[in-house]
Amino acid sequence: MDKLNRIEVIRGDITRLKTDAVVNAANRTLLGGGGVDGAIHRAAGPQLLAECRKLNGCETGQAKITAGYNLPAKFVIHTVGPVWRGGNHNEAQLLASCYLQSLEIGSQHQCKSIAFPNISTGIYGFPKREAAGIAIKAVTDFLHQAALPEIVYFCCFDDENFSIYLQLTELPNHL
Repeated sequence: MDKLNRIEVIRGDITRLKTDAVVNAANRTLLGGGGVDGAIHRAAGPQLLAECRKLNGCETGQAKITAGYNLPAKFVIHTVGPVWRGGNHNEAQLLASCYLQSLEIGSQHQCKSIAFPNISTGIYGFPKREAAGIAIKAVTDFLHQAALPEIVYFCCFDDENFSIYLQLTELPNHL
């Protein structure tokens, strides 16, 4: 399957997606927070928090996996995106690592479908267009080399990110 056919941009609530895995834009404790992190924890139920307590946190740019519990997704892949500090503190590499590490873990767990939120673009302040470009490049680079996942969703909660992802995925030089 062509890599272009393995990426889909959708607008909606990641906690409602029936995929093999959803990615959680987590904080380093993995114990819940605001934004997508809080929404995933609320939707998954208290078992997710209990399992996350056993993981001893997660470093920025890394990822860890748990069960999905009450979510329609089988798994939650927790990744910690970088806080934007002007762009000169390895933020781009750390953000790319979030996507690559999440895809690697998903592939190891035989995930055929993975949904990503817009990592680091909320309270962490990463510029949305730059973050989308990094995300799309990391995912397409990974898909060039891997059979799984078969489909990757960029799930955008807000209109601005949705518009940016649609624009960037239609431009051949960004894929």
